[in-house]
Amino acid sequence: MQKSAEPRRAAFIFVFITVLLDMLALGIIVPVLPKLVVDFLAGDTARAAEIYGLFATAWALMQFLVSPLHGALSDHFGRRPLILLSNFGLGLDYILMALAPNLWWLFVGRVISGISAASIATSYAYVADVTPPELRAARFGMLGVAFGAGFVFGPALGGLAGNIDPRLPFWIAAGLAAEGAAGGLRVAQRQPARRARAAALAAAVAGARQRELSLQSRPCQPADRQRSLHDVPLRF
Repeated sequence: MQKSAEPRRAAFIFVFITVLLDMLALGIIVPVLPKLVVDFLAGDTARAAEIYGLFATAWALMQFLVSPLHGALSDHFGRRPLILLSNFGLGLDYILMALAPNLWWLFVGRVISGISAASIATSYAYVADVTPPELRAARFGMLGVAFGAGFVFGPALGGLAGNIDPRLPFWIAAGLAAEGAAGGLRVAQRQPARRARAAALAAAVAGARQRELSLQSRPCQPADRQRSLHDVPLRF
């Protein structure tokens, strides 16, 4: 039971860290994005407020439209590939926003960010898939902790980095998203080895059990009675 729980625990840790890094990345750019918009508009704060509201609307609209698509694709191709793809998409998007030469490119970055960040529902579905029913409420609560921590510490870190350079938080966000994707790839690379060990163990136990049953089906022999399942060596 403990061995079977280890992959589930690793999968949850992967999702938890991914959500935490994603929320940190989203929170980091919150303090500096309005300043960047104002700079592009030569200090016109009234016009900047309109543009910033448009950016927020575009991001939320992409979430609304793409989240069901993410869910459907994750049902077909698997949860992990969609989450990893979203992490890579967010990383590239933050690089685009860090290098954006004008408002149009910044707007494109917000649209891509809304599309890539729509994997939140997929993360919850992944946790539901790998968590026993009696632990799901606790695991969902832990994901809520990741959301809260990202939105608490992200803006604080973004404000400090924004004092150095308004575009620095975007580079930090890109690094966090890339780290989340790299961590997911490391977990994914360990999964085949775990499955192979589990399959080898199951095959060895099944073979030992088959030999035990074949011994029991023979006519009783004194030498056979001394053999048991525990006497059969398991080699991996």
